[in-house]
Amino acid sequence: MSPKGTRTRAIMNIEALRKKYHTEICRRILGLRNGIPNIADMGSQTSRSLASGLVKRLQYPLCKKPASGQTVGMLFAEITMGFLNDAFKLLHHLRPGKWTFSASQAGSGITSYDQYEHLAILDAALKKHRDLAAILGSEYIIRPDIVIGREPLTDPEINSGGDVMGRGEVSKLTSLRRQNYRDSRPILHATVSCKWTIRSDRSQNTRTEALNLIRNRKGKTPHIVSVTAEPMPTRLASLAMGTGDIDCVYHMSLPELRSSVDDTGNEDQRDMLDTLVSGKRLRDISDLPFDLIS
Repeated sequence: MSPKGTRTRAIMNIEALRKKYHTEICRRILGLRNGIPNIADMGSQTSRSLASGLVKRLQYPLCKKPASGQTVGMLFAEITMGFLNDAFKLLHHLRPGKWTFSASQAGSGITSYDQYEHLAILDAALKKHRDLAAILGSEYIIRPDIVIGREPLTDPEINSGGDVMGRGEVSKLTSLRRQNYRDSRPILHATVSCKWTIRSDRSQNTRTEALNLIRNRKGKTPHIVSVTAEPMPTRLASLAMGTGDIDCVYHMSLPELRSSVDDTGNEDQRDMLDTLVSGKRLRDISDLPFDLIS
């Protein structure tokens, strides 16, 4: 094997992808405002201390002119989507398939996927009949920050390892078999909500979005997860605590956050972080690709 091939394979691992992810976040989003990291709540000393400790442990050059408002969220989603795309390629042998990644906010949302195509009909009816929209609301067409889809398979692809389908009239309704539907659509595999920081209103929006994904589907429920850079465990709990809507919350740098929490000596924050991690409600970004292919 050539030295070049050896070097390429060494670079492509989850640890390297995580470092690349953090480098991009620091270069394009994470920065200081008046000496305070822009993931901190300016009005909270605890938040400022935890954020500063986290940034110190990342040890990458920070963004000199960090963006604000919706631009931050869009950049965070873009970088997170790139990390997941690269990780899926790396783990393709564990979960083969034709995977698609897109920023749903820029498209038609979930209606372009098999489990939710019926919502396009409902959306058209609500736009035509405003009185119905007033009664039923308009929260059906969900646009998560990141959507991951799986393309249906052709029969030759299904039979690539041998005669899987046979000649009988079988498996005529599954969405994974492309020939079953004239207008075959990708299957929504996962949705990822990206929250740079967490406030109570934002966590509630994420939960509402998750519940709508569960209630309005026809078919399998996609993975529903959230990724955040929020430094305060008690605020992470507002999104991570409990079950039934979000699969799990993933922090962009959980080990670094744990070290920062330990250094502050804040027992309340430490206890909450331990509760979330031991309760399987909070994990690191490096865990997310494996959980999504499981």
